[in-house]
Amino acid sequence: MAELATIARPYAEALFKSARADLEGTAFWLEALGAVAGNEQLLQFADNPKVTNEQVFEVVTQAARVALPPQGANFLRTVIDNGRLAALPEIASQFRELKNVQGGTSDATVYSAFPIAPASLAEVSSTLERRFGRKLNVTVQEDPSLIGGIRVVVGDEVLDTSVRARLEQMKVALTA
Repeated sequence: MAELATIARPYAEALFKSARADLEGTAFWLEALGAVAGNEQLLQFADNPKVTNEQVFEVVTQAARVALPPQGANFLRTVIDNGRLAALPEIASQFRELKNVQGGTSDATVYSAFPIAPASLAEVSSTLERRFGRKLNVTVQEDPSLIGGIRVVVGDEVLDTSVRARLEQMKVALTA
């Protein structure tokens, strides 16, 4: 994984520097391309020696279903020409991280056993922002194995208030 991160870093930094005027727009199309490039079948298709770079470009842009500006098309062509399509999801991740650092925000994933109502999510978001001391871009994922409560991941920090975590703590206490 470190190799992909090393490969992706110069691409993400170069794109970040060139896209300072429209970071949001660039992040939008880059996320779409990164999601498509994470598909194993697409990567196998791209690695086929009988397939041209232009064919790979066409498949990726059609699958992404996003209008690429000229800068995005040039970037994607460069990534494909250099054989770095597999690094595109990591490039998107590092770009998002650079964008967050500039904006003073962080990505936060809230895992919940049940759907969270929008009003409750706004309240949870503000509480988490106070707890972590920065603005958060919150996304929610359902995880029924939590039984109840939430588990929050912000970078390398984890806040776990789930029922599953509490049961694990009780299990450790009882078996100790």
